[in-house]
Amino acid sequence: MSTISHHPHPVAQGTEDRIDLLLIGHDSADVFLVEKMLAETGLTVQITVAEDLTVARRKLTRRTQCIIVDLSAPGINRIEGLRHVLALSERAAVVVLTGIDDAHLGVQAVAAGAEDYLVKQEVDGPLLARAIRYSVERKRAEETERRLVEARIMGRENARLERGLLPVPLIDDPTLRHATRYRPGRRRALLGGDFYDTVQTEGGAVHLMIGDVCGHGPDEAALGVQLRMAWRTLVLAGHSGEQLLGTLDTVLGHERRSEEIFTTLCMVTIAPSRRTARMHLAGHPAPLLFRADGKGGPEVGALPEYAHGPALGLVPGAEWPTTEIDLGESWSLMLYTDGLIEGRVGDGAHRLGTEGLVDLAAQARARGATGRSLIDELVTRVEELNGDALTDDLAVLLVSRERSA
Repeated sequence: MSTISHHPHPVAQGTEDRIDLLLIGHDSADVFLVEKMLAETGLTVQITVAEDLTVARRKLTRRTQCIIVDLSAPGINRIEGLRHVLALSERAAVVVLTGIDDAHLGVQAVAAGAEDYLVKQEVDGPLLARAIRYSVERKRAEETERRLVEARIMGRENARLERGLLPVPLIDDPTLRHATRYRPGRRRALLGGDFYDTVQTEGGAVHLMIGDVCGHGPDEAALGVQLRMAWRTLVLAGHSGEQLLGTLDTVLGHERRSEEIFTTLCMVTIAPSRRTARMHLAGHPAPLLFRADGKGGPEVGALPEYAHGPALGLVPGAEWPTTEIDLGESWSLMLYTDGLIEGRVGDGAHRLGTEGLVDLAAQARARGATGRSLIDELVTRVEELNGDALTDDLAVLLVSRERSA
């Protein structure tokens, strides 16, 4: 029997509600009946007819939304034939036609994966149209659910990956307390272009680092991870100071995707005595130092930033001078990225800046906030002054030493 290749129900081109239908069946009378019934219901369809599975494979397209298959057609071996149709269908819904003596096949077909079944001797136009609409919508719902499940799985995998890339501090000193806060500016991301790390080396020195890759995308986040891991490796290998920054500058030059990418960085090495430290600034905001004022009250100030060098990636052969810091007996040192100080204040005309952050930190310390609670209170107050959540990446690293007993 020759194939009836195309039997469209008249429809205006580009109609969004049109359903593209592939009818697999050998009986031209059945094909004509299906077309006549659908025409009477007003359902807008474009029907393509194939007499067997071989022709159906050629005529199935990505636009096909529903396949109607007659399980009694020659060349379609009932349920086995249905499985071949289901393998072809991809995004298309499948509706099965059976004879009145084979109604049990319809139940088996739905169990095998078809969306619905109809008995040819009992079907009419409205029932057929309703079955097609239902099957197409059910298939769409299943496809949407499948994509949501895949997105959730992918999201969980990405979250595990990004959490694994966040640093675990290498510090073994019971007199020091370590607290951090990290939040990327990108929605639904765990990593941004900001990065930080803490490493204690043989001999007792504790090395702190915080950095900020310009930009906010996944490329910047990946570059931040590369720089952090390079920094940790260099510190554990015994490098420090200006030599270390020079090597990081070289790493950045090789790994960045364009020459416009630069990175600000602050690096502090706390001496084994815990009373002094050395600081290097590469275009980065100076840390805050919390100490007692001699009267039992808190004293908060930004470390001097007169001795600083340019951000990494800007100036070939740059120099980064050292700043010596007197910490004292009891202190807290807070490193942060500019996401914490670039929020707006008041009518939005002014940025918070380092001085504004010092004032907020002094108020928080006067209320007794320390450690993680101090960081959280500062972030909350900065957002309140900004009038909204901060959009830039944000990282804060706080290390504290209490007075010896």
